[in-house]
Amino acid sequence: MRGSSSSSSFFSQFCSAALRAKPLGKSSDVVRTNDGEGLVRRLGAFDLILLGIGASIGAGIFVVTGTVARDAGPGVTISFLLAGASCVLNALCYAELASRFPAVVGGAYLYTYTAFNELTAFLVFTQMMLDYHIGAASIARSLASYIVNVLELIPSVKNNIPNWVGHGGDDIFGFLSINILAPILLVLLTIILCRGVGESSLLNTIMTITKVTIVLVVIIVGAFEVDDSNWSPFAPNGFKSMLTGATVAFFAYVGFDAVANSAEESKRPQRDLPIGIIGSLLVCVVLYIGVCLVITGMVPYNLLGEDAPLAEAFKSKGLNSVSVLISIGAIAGLTTTLLVGLYVQSRLYLGLGRDGLLPAIFAKVHPSRHTPIHSQIWVGIVACILAGLLNVTVLSHILSVGSLAGYSVVAACVMTLRWEDKVDTHVSTISTSKRMEGITCITVIACCGFAAGILYRYSVSALAYIFLILPIAIAILAAAALQFRQVYKHPPGFSCPWVPIVPAVCIFFNIFLFAQLHYEAWVRFVVLSIFAVCVYAFYGQYNANPGCDDTLYYHRAPEAEGQ
Repeated sequence: MRGSSSSSSFFSQFCSAALRAKPLGKSSDVVRTNDGEGLVRRLGAFDLILLGIGASIGAGIFVVTGTVARDAGPGVTISFLLAGASCVLNALCYAELASRFPAVVGGAYLYTYTAFNELTAFLVFTQMMLDYHIGAASIARSLASYIVNVLELIPSVKNNIPNWVGHGGDDIFGFLSINILAPILLVLLTIILCRGVGESSLLNTIMTITKVTIVLVVIIVGAFEVDDSNWSPFAPNGFKSMLTGATVAFFAYVGFDAVANSAEESKRPQRDLPIGIIGSLLVCVVLYIGVCLVITGMVPYNLLGEDAPLAEAFKSKGLNSVSVLISIGAIAGLTTTLLVGLYVQSRLYLGLGRDGLLPAIFAKVHPSRHTPIHSQIWVGIVACILAGLLNVTVLSHILSVGSLAGYSVVAACVMTLRWEDKVDTHVSTISTSKRMEGITCITVIACCGFAAGILYRYSVSALAYIFLILPIAIAILAAAALQFRQVYKHPPGFSCPWVPIVPAVCIFFNIFLFAQLHYEAWVRFVVLSIFAVCVYAFYGQYNANPGCDDTLYYHRAPEAEGQ
């Protein structure tokens, strides 16, 4: 009986802790830790736009565009346009929450903690963080490989650099592969990030401007080599190939959410964060579409190479110097993507350290550098181990799960937080039932998105697509229920338009993309969720302090310089 009582007490305490939520402070508030030290506000709107571009555009703009074009043909332009439109909808959700929340680190984790509960927020963190860790290691190895490729342009160096230096040594046991240069690059970037946001922002600005300039040069030079007959037929493999291409292109835009995690270092967060999020994404959409038009206009889509399609397209026109420029642009792009990725990871660890869900050492900020140095070093160590020892291409199948899950939850947060503004505290039972009804509708939309994705993925005949109508119809009914059964209040600051329709579309399409991922990604999602629940059950629930005044104090944001 005593064991049964103990188990019941543990479960009761677990449920009580898991359902805790962080109170929502004023959007004009900023954070100051109890030791008087904190992050420094140095990032303006232009810095945030460059941060978003730096996170979103890597070497993929020179590779993914051609890869998708091989299947979609010139219709790859529509693929990137559709994917960009979907990301813009997600960005609108992020922009509203970034404008509405206190100017502190946390991003999707913080929004979920306030809109839903502690356990859901911790699950979002673990899913997104694994994506960040694997992604950083993968980018570091790609960057090392590109640098070696550029060095091998020197005749005396060509074929004299061992594979284990930059390209990765032979596989050991199927997953181990030594790479020396990748950890060295990670150490250098970690040192820059530890020195302060000013130094890292300067490097990101230089490298981002460099790569955007190179992309513009590529587009302009390539435009003079375009043969418009190559754009016909525009969709040689039909609309499905363009839609499938959009599911691939979506991940080329991922990264704009990094801006939301820089709230505590933004000069005027409530104004500048929405500008940074949406502005950076719009720039990326324009650049991607420009490259798509050029690459499909220069060379027939079925003749595009697989590994370096854009560079090969210019070589086929005798423009070898441009192909070298593309390699330099790829290095700049990968550098900024890696830099911003490491930056975002450290800020997320900082947020969880402050909330007690991770050890307090992650919450420490250097008194003079004003950076979360312990979190930054930890992030660098993890990336060095993964990049230096593992063949991360083996892990690529389980990427993107965290991003899609995070985007979906953020869209749900936009809706639920608007309900909160209209909850009648005098009729708590009614408000609770209304909230549960809304969450049920959101869950139904997500399930319909997954079902539609599975049907789309495994349909082998045109007749099978008829079954897609059912989950789409159910999702529309659930969205209609959200529209007419819930009451929404217009929030202060930036406002996402057409709520709840825009967030509902985001959730449906994000989970639709989730269904297109490799089955190993689904297994990873379940296994990591179980592991995260266990960590929370035995550590997080006992140490979390979502509203503890001893840890965080909020004060009005200082006015930006010159105002």
